Order: sequence, then C-alpha cells, then structure tokens
Amino acid sequence: MAIVGYIGTLLAILCFLFIFHRSRSRNSRILTTWPIVGMLPGLLCNAWHIHDFITQLMKQSGGSFEFKGPCFPDMDFLVTCDPKNVNHILNRSFANYQKGSEFKEIFEILGDGIFNSDSDAWKFQRKLMQSLMKNTKFELFLAKTVWKKVMKGLVPVLDHFSGHGLEVDMQDLFQRFTFDNICSLVLGFDPSCLSVEFPKVVHAEAFEAVEEALLYRHILPTWFWKLQKWLQIGEEQRLKRAWDTLDSFICQCIYTKQENLSTSKTLLEEEEWDLLTALLAEEEDQNVPRSKSDKFLRDTIFNLIIAGRDTVSAGLSWFLWLVATNPLEETKILEEIESNFPEKEVEKRRCFNSQELNKLVYLHAALCEALRMYPSVPINHKAAVEADTLPTGHRVHPSTRVLISFYAMGRMEEIWGEDCSEFKPGRWITEKGSIIHVPSYKFTAFNSGPRTCLGKDMSLIQMKIVAIILLRNYRFRVVENHSVSPGGSVILHIHGGLKVRITKRCVG
Repeated sequence: MAIVGYIGTLLAILCFLFIFHRSRSRNSRILTTWPIVGMLPGLLCNAWHIHDFITQLMKQSGGSFEFKGPCFPDMDFLVTCDPKNVNHILNRSFANYQKGSEFKEIFEILGDGIFNSDSDAWKFQRKLMQSLMKNTKFELFLAKTVWKKVMKGLVPVLDHFSGHGLEVDMQDLFQRFTFDNICSLVLGFDPSCLSVEFPKVVHAEAFEAVEEALLYRHILPTWFWKLQKWLQIGEEQRLKRAWDTLDSFICQCIYTKQENLSTSKTLLEEEEWDLLTALLAEEEDQNVPRSKSDKFLRDTIFNLIIAGRDTVSAGLSWFLWLVATNPLEETKILEEIESNFPEKEVEKRRCFNSQELNKLVYLHAALCEALRMYPSVPINHKAAVEADTLPTGHRVHPSTRVLISFYAMGRMEEIWGEDCSEFKPGRWITEKGSIIHVPSYKFTAFNSGPRTCLGKDMSLIQMKIVAIILLRNYRFRVVENHSVSPGGSVILHIHGGLKVRITKRCVG
C-alpha cells in the first residue's frame, strides 16, 4: 500500500508542476527553468513546431536567448538571430567559431566531409569543390542536366496529373526531381525516381529519415540519444538503417565509376563531366592511395548529395506554395517570364544560360523572398574555441553551443519591417528595377562569411529553370483545407507535403 501512496504523491507533484508551468507560460511566455531538468521540458513540449517556437522566443527575448539545460555538463546553449551577433560569429570572428566536437558527434554520418570540417581540412575541401564547380565542363553539364530532367521528367508527370484531374504532392515531386538531378550531377547516374508511377526508392527515403533523426539529436540531451543509439531504439534505430542504406548506395556508385574509368579513360574527356568523375581524375593526378581515397570520396559524395537534393526541393516547395497562394505576385512573375521568353522561343530551346536567367529580376526577387521566409537550412550550429563576448553583450564560453536561427531572422521586424510575415518580392527591387543588395548576415539563406554556400548559383539556376517551365505552362491550386507548416527536420520541409491540383495554362 505504501507504493500506492508514493505514486499518488508523485502524480500530485507532477500535476502541480504542470499547472504551475501553464500558468507561468501564460504570464511570461518564456521557457520555465525547472530544478535539475532546466528548460528541457518546455523545449520538448514544443518540439513539434520547433522553428516557430524558437521564433517566438527570439521575439520575446530581443533576438538572443540563453537556454538552460539539465544539470549535466555542456547542456546550456545560446540561440540568436540578431544580425550583429550573426555578423560577428560568421564573419568578423569566423576563426573563433567552428563546427566543434558536438556538431561532429550529432552529424557523424557526414564523416569528414566539408560540412563537418574545420580549419585546414575545410579550406582544402572548399578550394577543391570551388575549382570543380566552376569548371566550364561542369557548368555546361549542370544546365543541360537540369533542362533535360525538367522537360523529360517533370513535364510529363505534371501533364499526367493535370490531364487526369488528380491531386499531387509537389514536395514529393520536387524531391524526386532534385534527387535524380543531384545523382546525375555528382555520380553521373540517374536513379529515375521521377516518373508517373512514383516508384519507391529506398535510398531517397533514407535521406529523410536521416534529417529527422539529426534534428532530434539537436533537441535531446546527448546522453539520451547516445543511449538510444546503444540500445538501437527510436530515431537512432531509424538513423542506423538509413545510414547503412545510403552507404551501400554511395559505395556501389563509387565502385562502378572507378571500374568504368579504369577500362575507359575517354570518360575523362567527355562533356558530361560529373563531380565524381572530376574527383577521381583529381586523385589520379595526385596518386592518392585507394584506402584513403574511398573514405574521402564517400564523405564528399554524401555531403554533396544531402546538400543538393533537399535544399533545392525545399526551396521550390515553399516558393510554389507562396506563389500559388498569392495570385497577384504570380501574375507579375508570369508577365516577366512571358516578356522575356515568348512561347515559341521556349519550345525551340534546349536550355537557358545564366545571362538569360539574370534578366528575370522579379523571379529572382520572388525566390529570395521565399528563401527569406523559409530558408532551406533553418538552423546553423557553431561552437566557440575561446571565450568571447557578442555584440549584444552575451558571454560565450569555450565549447558553448551557439545556434543561429536563420528561420527566425526572416521573421524579425527589426530586420525586414512590420510586413516581414508577408510575401512581398517587391522589397528586393530598387526603383530602377535592379535587385537590392542585402548583406548575407541579414539574408542568411545561403549562410554568410567564408562558409557561404558554394552551390548558391547552382541552386538558383535549377530553381529558375523549374519556375519558368512550371508557371509558364500550369496553374497550381492548393487542395482545400490542406494545412501547410514547417516540418521537424534539419532541412525545412513542409509537414505533410504540398498537396495541389494542376491545370494546363492556355498560353499564347
């Protein structure tokens, strides 16, 4: 009977704490700091809408918030979206803010790739990637590959759904499109995920499982997710299965490419020069040992695919939703497209070059506006090497985790004005009709400072080509009562997808 009394007492305490917490939340609306567990309960309760919750914290706290975790070592961290702090961390004191050991633990699946690297290892990989992506062969291959997948992959699928009056999840469609694209660009292999049948592709789905698990690693105490990993339960079990699937896929692609190159050196001279071929050619010139090469190639390829697949598909999904729900803006974008690329001219084309795409100022502004409101990578994770004081006066200790909320930055009135919650591409255009330059520490969709995204131009080219063809030929209407909100992932996907109905647009 004594145990019943203990349970009753425990329940009474928990009820009191819950009621007290609700009361405190209504009054202060700031996270409550509990004994032992700190602010963790409030964070976990809001994990289902973590990005909007962080935004609320940022607005209430003036742009920076110190999170007090459970009474274990290194559980406290600072969240900020203040441009002064962002500029300080990502630019002015770049050398003092690295990924850190905790980031590498959370993102261990990335290996020693460019996203996990610091110092000399990062400099080497960035220089290498920059030289490969700026190669004329690769730039031509990029435009050709994207155009081909749009016309022979995306358009037939859209024609099918519009012709049959069926609803379709455009986010799923974009993920298939970008996965095929990035595999073609990086591996020289098209997995053909994008087709009317919507085939099940396990290695494509594995990336989603990885991204969801990595967000949970940000939220949960390190000891907890490590315990799950040891026991192989929950999100860590899903992560392990996805990890094995992706490693198998990537390693097989590398092996096949190596075998093909060993039997036919002419592949290095072809115009369709994917990044894996370029990397193998680079390593052959430098006589890199095979054992070291395989690990480097796996990590590099993994980083490139996870970046190229999901950032572009997420950006396209949010852009299409914003345009579909803002018909006046859709009209302005469409008028610009039609004035620059008449129907007959588009039909005869094989591709668009970057100079032609740069003429579409309003489209560029609309894409920037969509990425401002819904950045594909919503959070940046840093750790201080040495003690520092931020411009806002917040003290950062060595190894302190600093989370920069790019998502919250796009919702700060102090940065974007009182209409920051509205989709207004015009805010990006000067009176003379050119794009307004916004410092990268305010518009952080492509990061800022030395780690600014190398694939920025590549991403915008893909998004513009897709936008031109889609808006020129189709109307998209969001399915009635379909709710759209950010999902729980390290990439800002739409929770539950983007369900739309498509009709062919009468052009001419």
